[in-house]
Amino acid sequence: MHGYVFQFRPIFQELPLLLSGALVTIHISILTLFFSFIVGTMGALCRLSRLRWLNVAAKWYVEFIRNTPLLVQLFFIYFGFSQINIEVPNYLAGLIGLVVNNGAYLTEIVRAGIEAIHKGQFEAGLSLGLSFPQLMRYVVFPQAFRVIYPPLCNQFIGIILWSSLVSTIAVEDLALRGKELASTTFRCFETYAVVTLVYVVMTLTISGVLKVLGRRFFSRPA
Repeated sequence: MHGYVFQFRPIFQELPLLLSGALVTIHISILTLFFSFIVGTMGALCRLSRLRWLNVAAKWYVEFIRNTPLLVQLFFIYFGFSQINIEVPNYLAGLIGLVVNNGAYLTEIVRAGIEAIHKGQFEAGLSLGLSFPQLMRYVVFPQAFRVIYPPLCNQFIGIILWSSLVSTIAVEDLALRGKELASTTFRCFETYAVVTLVYVVMTLTISGVLKVLGRRFFSRPA
């Protein structure tokens, strides 16, 4: 550190490069949240199913994914499948890995939300002649979403941060753009300081927007 001269100008001159990577990060994170929520909802319904094979399959999916590293899952999809002649593009491999990983966590989040609904709500819906899909759509999910919204927001922030791992399979997100910039400018400290700042700005901004939306739509009791 002695004698080191900080030079942030070369980094800020390449800020558009970092911002383009940030857009990729946001894009893949939004897609991950969307598809993970679908996977998590299906997984939660399977976990709550009376069909034992569905329940067990969903349980093992959750346990297997939650007990293996996301990085290993990404490598398995991107490098492993190529060994059996199934080529998965790096962006798609990153998206699949993130969705499969976060789908397991959202399975438990959605399940907890559904289980938080009083059983009388289910009985009332069925007594009105609602089918199971109608019961879930009009009675259960609107109430359950109010419960799962806070952890869902936290999961989204986590997705943004975990998505940096897709840089290891050459997805040109913020983390990879930062690595490239550091290697060309030889200013690792300055580069990663700015990259860190961009991540902080992204997560705090998105977190703030989500909190405002939460107060707007979920502050009043159901």
